[in-house]
Amino acid sequence: MNHSSNYKRNQTQAENEKLEQLVMQYGKACHVAFDEMLSNGDTALIKDHWIPLMKSLGRSDTNELENKHHEARRVMRESGVTYNVYNDPQGRNRALQLDPVPMLMTQNDWSDIEAGLVQRAELLNLIFKDIYAEQTILKEGLLPPEIIFAHQGYHRNCVGLYANQRHPIVNYTADMARGPDGKMWVFSDRVQAPSGAGYALETRIAMSRIMTQEFKENQVRRLSHYFRLMRSALTNLGMHNQKDPHIVLLTPGPLNETYFEHAYLSSYLGYTLVQGADLTVRDGKVWMKSLGGLQQVDVILRRVDDSFCDPLELMEDSQLGVPGLLQAVRERNVIVVNPLGSGIVESPGMYPFLNNIAKARLGEELKLASAASWWCGHKKEREYVLENLDKLVIKAIDRRFTTIFGGSLSSTEIQDLRDKINAQPYLYIGQERLICSSAPSLVGSEILPRRILFRSFLVAAEGSYQAMPGGLTRISPDNDSFLITNQTGGVSKDTWIISEHPEHQRSLLPDVNMVVRSLHGENLLPSRSAENLFWVGRYAERVEDVVRLLRTALRKISDFTDYGDDVDQKCLVKILKAVTALTGTFPGFMTEEETTLFERPEKELLDVAFDVDRTGSLINTLKSLYYGAFNLRDLWSSDTWRIIDDIGELISSIENRRPTLISLHNDIDKIIDAFMAFAGVTQESMSHESGRFMFDLGKRLERGLQLVKLLRSLLTEYDSEHEELLNIEALMASQESLITYRRQFRLTGSAVAAINLLVLDQNHPRSVAYQLLKLQNHFDHFPQPTTQWFSNKLTDEQKKLLELCTFIQMSEPDKLAMVDEHSGQRIGLIELLNKVEKGLFQVSDDITHRYFSHTDYGRQLAPQRYIDSVKVAEK
Repeated sequence: MNHSSNYKRNQTQAENEKLEQLVMQYGKACHVAFDEMLSNGDTALIKDHWIPLMKSLGRSDTNELENKHHEARRVMRESGVTYNVYNDPQGRNRALQLDPVPMLMTQNDWSDIEAGLVQRAELLNLIFKDIYAEQTILKEGLLPPEIIFAHQGYHRNCVGLYANQRHPIVNYTADMARGPDGKMWVFSDRVQAPSGAGYALETRIAMSRIMTQEFKENQVRRLSHYFRLMRSALTNLGMHNQKDPHIVLLTPGPLNETYFEHAYLSSYLGYTLVQGADLTVRDGKVWMKSLGGLQQVDVILRRVDDSFCDPLELMEDSQLGVPGLLQAVRERNVIVVNPLGSGIVESPGMYPFLNNIAKARLGEELKLASAASWWCGHKKEREYVLENLDKLVIKAIDRRFTTIFGGSLSSTEIQDLRDKINAQPYLYIGQERLICSSAPSLVGSEILPRRILFRSFLVAAEGSYQAMPGGLTRISPDNDSFLITNQTGGVSKDTWIISEHPEHQRSLLPDVNMVVRSLHGENLLPSRSAENLFWVGRYAERVEDVVRLLRTALRKISDFTDYGDDVDQKCLVKILKAVTALTGTFPGFMTEEETTLFERPEKELLDVAFDVDRTGSLINTLKSLYYGAFNLRDLWSSDTWRIIDDIGELISSIENRRPTLISLHNDIDKIIDAFMAFAGVTQESMSHESGRFMFDLGKRLERGLQLVKLLRSLLTEYDSEHEELLNIEALMASQESLITYRRQFRLTGSAVAAINLLVLDQNHPRSVAYQLLKLQNHFDHFPQPTTQWFSNKLTDEQKKLLELCTFIQMSEPDKLAMVDEHSGQRIGLIELLNKVEKGLFQVSDDITHRYFSHTDYGRQLAPQRYIDSVKVAEK
């Protein structure tokens, strides 16, 4: 017993010594007035709620701390958590960087911040309603009219739309920083399309895996209740139209910087992810074009900025919005969250006036004030800003330009800025540059201080606003950085609100309405998503066929090099021509001129494989598949996305090195492995509904077309028996059918046997007949057109497939294998292949016309106004 007590006492003493050493080293590196962990500026004293976490980290050696960094990168990459950094040399989608050390707050500290956030959200909601109604705030002089009417986000055609709604602003987000006095200040409001809640949730999920023990030891408040409140709030908004409202999340598309979050939230909340082209307005209502026809939309959770939402009444050249959307809102047939026109209350120009408006409208001062700001529309404030340009942060009242740090400008740039402010003073504000507080972060294998910004999220629910208990903290990449954003290399960290008592996990099981709608989910697949699934299936099959044929060609080159047989040379020529036919990279090996191309085919093969700019090349097709799959981020399972992400990494590695035949051999094996995994996981994890069948429809249609090209290249001409046997062997190898062919036709291998296996056999997964039967079966699972007179009437594509299947079934292999004496060709086989090819192209066109056609955009006949320098991406 004494030994045990001594051990525990010694262990505690060792932990305390490590903690003291860690805090001392941290304090020496801390150079800001306020640090989140240190107490009252004392570099040797740690706040109580940080002690358990720091003790845990202190028990870890250097290698263990570095492993936490590696684990954070691995988890975020495997989860597909990306952020699009514009003009990023590392690629279009960068994995979100995660600091494994969380930001900690006590419940008491958070309660004060939460009360200020709720008050601020209520105030902005009142201002928004007033601006688009009576405008008493302007009439009473509480807010200068220039801030409203000169703002590009003020839309006169929204006046009168929201007066009867209690909380038209449903989602509110605030960016905050703690100043040298320890007080939290708001320096940015996000209202029109606030982002980050999805990243906060995914960051929390990742941290629960990386810091499992630490998460259990601290009484961390959970985030799930916030998302349940959001889902309930949006459902209640749509109840004015239907008991079971149809809610969609409107995204600008996969090029947007936060597209991952759009896809993630749509899946998590159970909403359909749509783009502007998926929606249309008819009879004053918004409809989604789906495989099952037009589906009415009741609520739109948008991630598209105001000006881009309706090209008829707002920004006339927008490709992201829905023509007529504002009219549908005007007729109360759809709710848009947040409402159109809400970008006006994001204006930094309001900051100097918010406290007076709060006293006038709420009867109290702001609990959570904005950073000190001066609007240049007033002479006295303008003079102060002009005298202190080098000390202030300069912002526009809207998004005409990005934030300017005066201290980073040259004397010439300062003078140029001064002239612009004097020319249009009402467009500018000066804001105090806050020296943000710091918090512990894992930098390499050390715990060091880094400046932090905190983003919090609120939703209008239960009669007021409810805040997410925590949020997303971002840290500067180094202590010299003042601008902390993902675009400038900021790193994210989870925010833990430490409660005094354990918090029970709240269920996120959907309510009855959600279950009912999910039962009909297959009819809610947008046509755009169906089209992408169709083409991802086609590209996947195209890649697989190309790499297998390239592997066959490389093996045949090796055979000819080893044996130098003329028959091998003739077979190689046919295979190389098949490569050109299959990829469509003409003229390629189809050239009729006498060249040395067939004697030294390596360069052309490398171009077909690795030339990014060559349409039909392997790398070009791989990229098309990847981008198509990225458009479907919300539909893939986590394991499927991990494979897609691996394909993206493979594309990057191919593009960043010099291609060689050796690397081609290695890449072919990697691609085949990846696509076998992709085929397997999609087969087993995708629900067997319209989307799954549309994906396989693309695969089967493409496999049929590719088979036609290969059969035409390798089997329709007869030269000699020996050469034909080599051609058949190459054909079977490229279709993964060589073992089956040898097993079934060990003694009777011939063109008849090959045609029977790859053309007529309905049970062989690589045959033409099998593809046609699969295509036929898939159409039974698609919603039938509602305009048909009879329920059993066949569509055009079903008729064509029935015709092709019948034609195949009536064909005889020996007749198809007959060689014409004069031409040396198999005329019957050629006619069959031509008929199948033409029929499959027709089926493809019919599918596009029936399921993928989108309503054309409406356009203004004359632009109402021009908006310049408006950034599509949300911040």
